[in-house]
Amino acid sequence: MSIHLIVVENRRDWPAHFPPAMVVTVQDYLATPEYQKLRDVRVLNLCRGYRYLSLGYYCSLLAEARRHRVIPAMRAITDLSAKAIYSLGAEDLDAQVHRSLSRRIAREAGRSEFEMDIYFGRCADEALQDLAEEIFDLFPCPLLRVQFEHDSKWRISAIRPLSLSALPTDAQALFVGAFESYVSKRWRTPKVRESARYDIAILHDPAEKLPPTSARGLQKFIRAGKKLDLSVDLITRKDYARLAEYDALFIRETTAIDHHTYRFAKRAQAEGMAVIDDPDSIVKCTNKVYLHELLSANRVPVPRTRVLQKGQLERLPADAITYPAVVKIPDGSFSRGVHKADDRAQLEQIARTLLRESDLILVQEFVPTEFDWRIGVLNRRPIFACQYFMSKHHWQIVKHGEGGQFTEGGARTLAVEDAPETVVKTALAAANLIGDGFYGVDIKQFGERVVVIEVNDNPNVDPGVEDTVLGDRLYELILEDLARRLDERRAR
Repeated sequence: MSIHLIVVENRRDWPAHFPPAMVVTVQDYLATPEYQKLRDVRVLNLCRGYRYLSLGYYCSLLAEARRHRVIPAMRAITDLSAKAIYSLGAEDLDAQVHRSLSRRIAREAGRSEFEMDIYFGRCADEALQDLAEEIFDLFPCPLLRVQFEHDSKWRISAIRPLSLSALPTDAQALFVGAFESYVSKRWRTPKVRESARYDIAILHDPAEKLPPTSARGLQKFIRAGKKLDLSVDLITRKDYARLAEYDALFIRETTAIDHHTYRFAKRAQAEGMAVIDDPDSIVKCTNKVYLHELLSANRVPVPRTRVLQKGQLERLPADAITYPAVVKIPDGSFSRGVHKADDRAQLEQIARTLLRESDLILVQEFVPTEFDWRIGVLNRRPIFACQYFMSKHHWQIVKHGEGGQFTEGGARTLAVEDAPETVVKTALAAANLIGDGFYGVDIKQFGERVVVIEVNDNPNVDPGVEDTVLGDRLYELILEDLARRLDERRAR
């Protein structure tokens, strides 16, 4: 039988007259090892907010890393945080919204706005219950406030999460009834529509300084597509409205959650397109705290790491951390947001700065190596093995300077079979925890020890580096995998 775990920011948020339940604070859920070990858990994240990198955000992020079923899931949190997603998720509801509200609301003079609260899919007005359930299916979050407006017809204007601590007294009985009904049901996952064409869009940013694939590499993808009888077009963020014209999306731009790359991935998935990077992979790979939890929980070797919240560093004993130490913000990329602290004073200074951006940071052991391995994994198979060397006189592959300047170390590519077996096996173990997409697993090897540094959801593919061994075949392999996904969809 599943355990229902209610996570709150303050225990007073779950009043004594509410149904008896296993209630824990988010601080305890994040920091107590016993919760990581629990299995068959359904987490109800009732934190006071889910803004990016807040404690509520991390509660759902790490619940997924621990394979706990959680509401709201990361997909719902990221959807609700971006207004551009509202119309995408709710567009199929337009007709039902107008019908439901036109019947429910008398055409009062000047009445052009309406508001509805939804608790686990339930609302106070039975006449709008079907609509409330449809909205909850699209945006599964425990408490929602939906705003509607009327111009020529009724439509959704905004959807946002509500805080349990702000629940009106006269709505508590409705909330409790909805809660008890919800925890007795199986949790559902949204359906994805099917699609059937063979045109591939590659999303890129011509102005990006460190793109996953250079202009020359993009041309190689276009030529590979012609050889495979696939139409490959380069698109930019301005082409969002055209995305549904394509059959598949391949993202060759640095991804982030609060970013148009994620919105493109979400739109592609909603349209039934084959997509790399898929939205779940973006969510999982862009946050280092999630990756650390996921890999640790599945016994994939990682550097010794502490995940710290605000106020915890000051309480750590002086000998709790060895120096130098690496301090990371969870969502940095291309060595950004990664710092080295040589002593306790430097660590505290860096931590204070980073904790202004994120409620959690990572402090890891420093592992000095001449190079990092990157194993490219596509659909659970290794396809390239690279050694990325540290930038000259620096401890990272990319050294960022003033004014956006940067320098990179060199690279060397080997055939996969020539890379150390333990490196390749460890990379596969890490990538397979994310999914069946295209990943670059960064690994440090020193002596007999191998540790995973991170898993990238959009690894570099460039002429003269990753393609040194396979040549044009590397570009063909990636496009063939997108075509395979499309073939499988058509066969269903």
